[in-house]
Amino acid sequence: MAMHIVMVNPEIPPNTGNVARTCAATGTCLHLVRPLGFSIDDRHLKRAGLDYWPYVRLFVHDSLEEFLEEYEVKQKRRMFLATTQGGRIYTEPEFRDEDMILFGCETKGLPRPFIAERKDMAIRIPMSEDTRLRSFNLANSVNIILFEALRQQGFPGLE
Repeated sequence: MAMHIVMVNPEIPPNTGNVARTCAATGTCLHLVRPLGFSIDDRHLKRAGLDYWPYVRLFVHDSLEEFLEEYEVKQKRRMFLATTQGGRIYTEPEFRDEDMILFGCETKGLPRPFIAERKDMAIRIPMSEDTRLRSFNLANSVNIILFEALRQQGFPGLE
């Protein structure tokens, strides 16, 4: 059993490499949803993940629709949407084993209609209102939310 990180249309290889490294270190499954802004064998992607790629449980999906058909419709998985548009702070939900946390691409985030249809599952990381930043770095956001989910579950399988 494991948590699942889902990167929808990631664009920047080092972000994905860093997320892969986190997933390898925590036993978390990583899902990449095409289109990707890079090739999976991109040297920058591999470099960011260093030698951890063999330990990543990686799943690649051709589209968001394909991913949703499998995990939302067929498997009825709980899916949290990490977005600046989230109505709840990421520490509010009670995360469970096998939950999926979706993150959008670095420049656009998750599609707005997709968020609107699932607004009750949209979570956010609080930020200063005075900031000029639109959001945190994608890899950092994954780490913040994933480690809260793992903390709530007592860091299963981790020392």
